[in-house]
Amino acid sequence: MGFSLKKFTDQASLITAAAADTVALINQAIRENGSAHVVLTGGSNGIGLLAALKDAEIADWSKVHVYFGDERNVPVTDPESNEGQAREALLGQVEIPEENIHGMKLGGVDLARAAQNYEELIGQVKEFDLHLLGMGGEGHINSLFPHTEAVAETQRLVVAVKNSPKPPAERVSLTLPAIARAKKVWLLVSGAEKAEAAQQVIDRADPAEWPAAGAEGKEETVLYLAP
Repeated sequence: MGFSLKKFTDQASLITAAAADTVALINQAIRENGSAHVVLTGGSNGIGLLAALKDAEIADWSKVHVYFGDERNVPVTDPESNEGQAREALLGQVEIPEENIHGMKLGGVDLARAAQNYEELIGQVKEFDLHLLGMGGEGHINSLFPHTEAVAETQRLVVAVKNSPKPPAERVSLTLPAIARAKKVWLLVSGAEKAEAAQQVIDRADPAEWPAAGAEGKEETVLYLAP
């Protein structure tokens, strides 16, 4: 399990490189295991990467399964929905079967039940091939914010978040233990306002203070970083 840093001159080159690496990883997983299991992230880098995959040479989209690191408690049709944004950027443009898109099905439902249902679903996956992550300026990943019960969770794979400091307040999020189920964890980070948090990730700081520093893959953890 190693940590590495990939530096880029700007956001566009970061997204281009991460997209190329994602294509290679997916195709390798399909070739070696018959399927690929990838956890998607929102944000400008995460959605930018998905948009870059629209014309990618994926071996077989029917062998790709996608999941979501977190979701806001809104319907998929809401502009705030991570799944909705992913569908618009990529999933609605390629031939991935609907049953391979594993959404959280939020929007007017009981958050605790939704979290439990999603935990049962991802618990059936032996391991993710890749967990993509964005990061906030204070170091949050998924909906795991500093000094919260969610980031301190050590057992549950999925938790309900009812008081997110970043609106909307109600969300469902994969936890650090869920992230640790991935072979590879890639953080996509750009922007001067995230420089301090990025350094904390590099220094492997206390996840309670800087949640992104607690993101670790089984085989590798990579920080894709641009100013």
